[in-house]
Amino acid sequence: MTGRQMSHPTMNVAEAVGAVLASLGVRTAFGVVGSGNFHVTNSLVRHGVRYVAARHEGGAATMADAYARMSGTVAVLTVHQGPGVTNALTGVTEAAKSRTPLLALAPEATSARSNFWIDQAALASAVGVHVARVASAETVVDDTVMAFLAALLGRRTVLLRLPLDVQDEVLPDEAARAVGELQAGGGGVRRAAASRIPAPWGLTFPSEHDPEAVDGPGASDGAAEPAAPDSIVPDSIAPNSIAQFAGLLRAARRPVFVAGRGARGARRELEALGERVGALYATSAVAKGHFHGSPWDLDVMGGFASPLTAELVGGADLVVAWGCSLTMWTTRHGKLIGPGATVVQVDLDADVIGVNRPVDLGVIGDVRATARAVADLLDAPSGDAPSGDAAGYRTPEIADRIAREVRWRDVPYADTGGDGRIDPRTLTIGLDDLLPADRVVAVDSGNFMGYPAMFLSVPDGGSFCFTQAFQSIGLGLTTAIGAAVARPDRLTVAALGDGGALMAIAELETVVRLGLPMVIVVYDDDAYGAEVHHFGPDGFPLGNVTFPPVDLAEIARGFGCAAVSVRREEDLAGVAEWLKGPRDRPLLVHAKVTPGLAAWWLEEAFRGH
Repeated sequence: MTGRQMSHPTMNVAEAVGAVLASLGVRTAFGVVGSGNFHVTNSLVRHGVRYVAARHEGGAATMADAYARMSGTVAVLTVHQGPGVTNALTGVTEAAKSRTPLLALAPEATSARSNFWIDQAALASAVGVHVARVASAETVVDDTVMAFLAALLGRRTVLLRLPLDVQDEVLPDEAARAVGELQAGGGGVRRAAASRIPAPWGLTFPSEHDPEAVDGPGASDGAAEPAAPDSIVPDSIAPNSIAQFAGLLRAARRPVFVAGRGARGARRELEALGERVGALYATSAVAKGHFHGSPWDLDVMGGFASPLTAELVGGADLVVAWGCSLTMWTTRHGKLIGPGATVVQVDLDADVIGVNRPVDLGVIGDVRATARAVADLLDAPSGDAPSGDAAGYRTPEIADRIAREVRWRDVPYADTGGDGRIDPRTLTIGLDDLLPADRVVAVDSGNFMGYPAMFLSVPDGGSFCFTQAFQSIGLGLTTAIGAAVARPDRLTVAALGDGGALMAIAELETVVRLGLPMVIVVYDDDAYGAEVHHFGPDGFPLGNVTFPPVDLAEIARGFGCAAVSVRREEDLAGVAEWLKGPRDRPLLVHAKVTPGLAAWWLEEAFRGH
């Protein structure tokens, strides 16, 4: 053995990738292990990364997506070559469309004679994933660091291709030294990573100990949720746009601030600015909870908006979208914003400004920094609310209406329960009362999804995990798993339809194996309800989208869950009993809900198809 080999223990590419990612701060990886990713996964674990084994690669991808969203860090997905990649594709596409900072490690067969060979790069590119590749043992450190930074700083999903023949290559002395430098830890890791970034990126790395830096500056809800803790921070914001913005705020009498994913971490600044100009606060669906507790909080704007929220947003003379891309969902195809309203959009990403609807002013900048900059230009001293006509929406009458009417549970409805079925609104209000307020809510897609989104409260903007960018059903359970791993300090509540629950049913074993004390609520109407309500009124046959009853509670018990069936409000006593403790098993709530309620929020969705 040569002296050089003794100084730097032999390490191959697969081992180096795991060591580098652990050194860069990766804390958790999700996946399904096969022959191609066996060694890189073991290297991650050996270097301190927690590995969460899923039952299917699609579930692993969605777990990683949710973990990144809820933790504000880069998550790693590790899968087998070929079918491992294709199995993961739906979850990876959801992450890519949401610009989630996710790094997928994809071993790659390089011979077309291999059963596992596919054009993985073309496949990933087709769904909006950034593609990177480890080219050799000489370049493995730089290739891995740059892929990680593309995910972290670019707020995007990255597929890092690991050719099987390259994985076995032994690192030369210089590359081994570079791995050692990264493994030195602390600030050296960040400096080493930053030193590998070509100019003129101009990067700023916020302090790890700054609680607000964890939320970090972010992109719009069409781009990222939430942003990673280390983000590109512009050196300055164009002073002309800030001056224009300040002028619009001074002139406004009924302003509404709408926070999206990109506003995470900026609540204090937005509320301080709102106090000066008399603004009401709303959010896009993915940022639900951002202003929770404020007397001026309108909750979610868009398809889930309560009648009062829709009225007040529609009456605004100035709407400011903070890190919010104003999609058709948020604006109900433009109908929620009044025709005479001035619209301002603030976002780090210039490419999203004005994409979904015209805006009167676009401000390119970090939400927090922009709010501070415009506040400095306003005349009123900090903390002084406008008075007289300038108060606009900030009146005792509006405050009283918000307190009494803004929540959906305060909107009267005719209960449709009976014949062994519970009204989903009654069910969700009952759960909202029973479940601890300190919760995380993860919602699948489907006809039911508005009920948890509208009737379950969350304590803050980091407690609602809404994976709807690709509008795929079947992601809710694995979304909840990733969220629960990221936030073990809170009770995670998964809200699923029966169709989505059965698609992901194998992952109940993962919930039990991980010992996650979550509550899984299944809204069961024995159908793909969205299709029933979309096509049924026109007289189309529905036999292909309706199904015989399934005892989901019994299935859950077979996996090791506690379970309770709910057909009437009194049955929620079983949930209350589980909450008393010891909560040593997850609880599945099998709710047989009334099937006749069509979701008006999905009418908006079908219009966008």
